[in-house]
Amino acid sequence: MAIVVIWIVCAILTITDVFSKTSEARTDSRLFVLEEAAWFRLLYPCQWGIPTVSAASVLGMMAGVLASIVESVGDYYVCARLAGAPPPPTHAINRGIGIEGIGCIIAGLWGSGNGTTSYSENIGAIGITKVGSRRVIQFGAIIMFLFSIIGKFGALFVTIPDPIIGGVFLVMFGLITAVGISNLQYVNMNSSRNLFIVGFSLFFGISLPYWVRKHPGYIDTNNETANQILEVLLSTSMFVGGVVAFIFDNTIPGSKEERGMSVWEKVRGQSTASNKDLECYDFPFGMNVIKKMTVLQHIPFCPTFMDWKCGNGRNQENALNPENTELTQNSRL
Repeated sequence: MAIVVIWIVCAILTITDVFSKTSEARTDSRLFVLEEAAWFRLLYPCQWGIPTVSAASVLGMMAGVLASIVESVGDYYVCARLAGAPPPPTHAINRGIGIEGIGCIIAGLWGSGNGTTSYSENIGAIGITKVGSRRVIQFGAIIMFLFSIIGKFGALFVTIPDPIIGGVFLVMFGLITAVGISNLQYVNMNSSRNLFIVGFSLFFGISLPYWVRKHPGYIDTNNETANQILEVLLSTSMFVGGVVAFIFDNTIPGSKEERGMSVWEKVRGQSTASNKDLECYDFPFGMNVIKKMTVLQHIPFCPTFMDWKCGNGRNQENALNPENTELTQNSRL
């Protein structure tokens, strides 16, 4: 509603010529997009030709996919926190990454020009609207399918002035940043070790990608594919900061209490101890059949999956034990 109100205000100020002709807040600066867009357009696979595949393009995209996976895992935890759900178990994360991969394949066939991944802005919308229902997302997806064939509808959103988009981003990314920082609530921030890791990772994760974007082509390994991979990875703030923090946190000595691991293990143990809480990550139907098939315990994206553990045995913390847990058929994916 706030976006619509400000959009109308910008339109009134545009009509009355309060904004200058070059102002980015004008609503008529991109009206030509709306005028040129077709009313209806049927989408179909390979509309821009048959997709081509090469080793260089595959390796280059792998770098982007790797950075996207790191970002998506963080998004899953933030989404669960904002929605009031328990931390996602391994099978839910595996399933999410797998669906993103399928989405990327479909996007490539349709020639959309971009991959499919979790979008931090949408997670920020959960914090603003306080709506985390799957039904809303499902109905939203249906609406998007229907309106995708109406060219004028998509072109209408292109006319939204940039300052409005900037304001929305400020709120959404502000919430995402705050939620991310709140995950450090169990970490001892009086420790110089933790202060160094957090501060260095945040600053380095911002500064290095900025430098890489400002100096395109500076990375030269005498291999074009390697250059593309390094540029994509090093220009992704979440990847750079996450990798640096991961390396430091696992190499600089520190106790579990100091790192906050003991509390997180307790929180995760409480969630996994009650499988009732984890039913929100189950399939929407067929769970009574799935829990009887022991072979599915080895499928990484199945709700009955038992985490693989380095060493002896399996980690069954996230496993669903049919002997002591009764799963209902009303469990949701």
